[in-house]
Amino acid sequence: MRSAEIFSYLNRAKEFGLHADNVGFDVSAIVNRSRAISRRLNEGVGFLLKKNKVSVIWGDAFIDAPGKVTVITSKSEAPKGVLGAGSYQAEHIIIATGARPRALPDIEPDKNLVWTYFEAMVPDRIPKSLLIIGSGAIGIEFASFNHSLGAQVSVVEMLPQILPVEDAEIAALARKSFEKRGIKILTSAEVTKLDKSDDSVTATIVQGEKTQTVVAERVLSAVGVVGNIENLGLEKLGVKTEHGIIAVDQFNQTTVPGIYAVGDVCGPPMLAHKAEHEGLLCIEAIKGLQPQPMNKLMISGCTYCSPQIASVGLTEEAARAQQLGIRVGHFPFIANGKAIAMGEHEGLVKVIFDDTTGQLLGAHMFGAEVTELIQGYTVAMNLETTEADLMRTVFPHPTLSEAMHEAGLSAYGQALNI
Repeated sequence: MRSAEIFSYLNRAKEFGLHADNVGFDVSAIVNRSRAISRRLNEGVGFLLKKNKVSVIWGDAFIDAPGKVTVITSKSEAPKGVLGAGSYQAEHIIIATGARPRALPDIEPDKNLVWTYFEAMVPDRIPKSLLIIGSGAIGIEFASFNHSLGAQVSVVEMLPQILPVEDAEIAALARKSFEKRGIKILTSAEVTKLDKSDDSVTATIVQGEKTQTVVAERVLSAVGVVGNIENLGLEKLGVKTEHGIIAVDQFNQTTVPGIYAVGDVCGPPMLAHKAEHEGLLCIEAIKGLQPQPMNKLMISGCTYCSPQIASVGLTEEAARAQQLGIRVGHFPFIANGKAIAMGEHEGLVKVIFDDTTGQLLGAHMFGAEVTELIQGYTVAMNLETTEADLMRTVFPHPTLSEAMHEAGLSAYGQALNI
């Protein structure tokens, strides 16, 4: 996404009084940079394990009984200095096996014409045309990336709204932006069949009473993920699973004492930062430190498309469904000096307050760098911040964060710059 962002800026150089001629890209170099960064981060985790004297056992594992794990030799080559196959015992066992792309019936990925995000991360070229099934964060991020690098992109979403977990107003604004850029979006639509040829796929799409076909060089199935719960011995042990994930309590213990699960394998939101915090809570609970249970409503979500999308807390629809009295504030990026100077005036900050208490219930953002800004609202919600607290806070100028201040003022009819 960073490479695509820079490429887009280079193509807009004239707006900034700059010259950038014959701008191009090298897909293999983009992929190699991405993988090199990934390896660097993985090696950093390996260093932390070694530093903290954590033993790594390399192989395929299953749980024989509470406290006992059997490891068999893996097909993948073991790194140097790790333990191998055998039987291991521990008082506490944490399952952190993650998730994998969900496959739809009759639309099975083949790693060639029909991709999952695994293949989409390492393309050998940018396809001339790409059909994406699913408009969650993964689908929209790859739509943005491929379109920025020249692909004709179509997105098919079964639900009436793209980005289904986001606030409807923000999702509608994002859709308008994507369609203006040339991304084709079909909602309330379903891909019912894929017909493959040598180097393209013809998709049959049903939208209400209308049936149409779309031909694309590649198809990306981005319809969510499913937990890796198979072949772990869970059924034999009686560990409860539901809807493809492991059921856990507030401190991530499963239905079997001594066995825990953290991360994507135990359900949404399936986000890395949520997984890391679950790991901390689980260990602290095992140690008897009495941690504060995690409020998943205060886990921010980020979509790294262009412009970005970020949110935390209740959507306006959810707040109204709970029959809460609310105040809603808006502030557009087009009225923010920093956004204009950046050439990124497309965007909106939306905040939702409890009308009685002034409690901040939710925040939803669309625009440049909002994935960095959202944590300000997340901290505010964790501190039980009210509208008065935000109004009294002095925000630096010129910054994008001023839009956060103005949105709060807007909810109470006190916005200064609109």
